[in-house]
Amino acid sequence: MEAKDLEKVRVDRWLWAARVFKTRGDAAEACKGGKVEIGGENVKPSRPVRVGETIEVMKDGVLREYRVVGLLLKRVGAKVVANFVEDLTPPERLEVRRETLAQTVLKRAAGTGRPTKRERRDMDRLFGD
Repeated sequence: MEAKDLEKVRVDRWLWAARVFKTRGDAAEACKGGKVEIGGENVKPSRPVRVGETIEVMKDGVLREYRVVGLLLKRVGAKVVANFVEDLTPPERLEVRRETLAQTVLKRAAGTGRPTKRERRDMDRLFGD
């Protein structure tokens, strides 16, 4: 890749490469759905990203903020992502998400019996057992 190739990267491709979304299609859908903002404006999937910009992403009920430190064209390992992305999301926002998740996992209708294997795994994951 040449340096001129890394001057412009689509926002949907960057979000996928930076592991914000599992697939590029998910990133594009989030952009189309108005869940991705740069500079306070909703962006289209094809908008180029520049180093230093702050991207706000509404995902899982939490508004997450990321600063673009470097541009990516291809998906990289989870440990390498830290070189390209700075997570600016306040911990309070993430804690709210954790609390709401705890409520949904623990909320069971009376008479439904024992938790399923999947529900037990969710509870273990939530409480760190």
